[in-house]
Amino acid sequence: MPLFDYSLLLTGQYHDMLVAGLLLSLQLLAASLVLALPIALVVALLRLSPLAPLRWLGFAYVESIRNIPLLAHMLFWYFGAPELLPEGIKQWLYEGHIEAYSAIIALALYTAAFMAEDIRSGIRAIPAVQFEAGRALGFGFMGTMRRVVLPQALRVTVPPLISQTLSLWKNTSIATVIGVAELMYQAGQVESATFRSFESFAFASAAYLTVSLAITGLATWYHHRFPVRTI
Repeated sequence: MPLFDYSLLLTGQYHDMLVAGLLLSLQLLAASLVLALPIALVVALLRLSPLAPLRWLGFAYVESIRNIPLLAHMLFWYFGAPELLPEGIKQWLYEGHIEAYSAIIALALYTAAFMAEDIRSGIRAIPAVQFEAGRALGFGFMGTMRRVVLPQALRVTVPPLISQTLSLWKNTSIATVIGVAELMYQAGQVESATFRSFESFAFASAAYLTVSLAITGLATWYHHRFPVRTI
């Protein structure tokens, strides 16, 4: 019976490949999250706009994005979207890291659709009297949102946003289908080169579990440190 080869995970070329994959997965998570949050906030405000065309625009974004699998988004932004660009820009992209850029765009847009609904729910959880107070102070829709509603709503929204961050972290593994050398891709490469399947995927599983537990711990800490206040 073959023994678990710890040396594969602790030192050497294959250790470096797995660690590089983990670091790239974390970079995908960070870049996608930074893009997704502002997009989600804008979409949530569109969904609550007093103007019907803007509400329909936000609705169309959320429903068209979240009802298509992330895998389809990933393949579209890697294979389909570049074909719409001028030849010079397309060649420039293919000479760079287009697979990583495509993965970040797909992950950010996909996650933003879900985060937008969480933010919208947080805003709707604020009592209507807060909106009326903003109007009584002379603020318009955006002024009421920025000065009165959003500071309260974002506090309510943080726990579900952290849960979406957890989903985003796990979804980074789908980037392997377009050749991004993230954690799952590198685990597959190490497995192919060494035939040590258990060690390779044990490392990947442990890494995903560790980061997921850290994100969950952050959510628990935030919930206890900043409990939602009822008005």
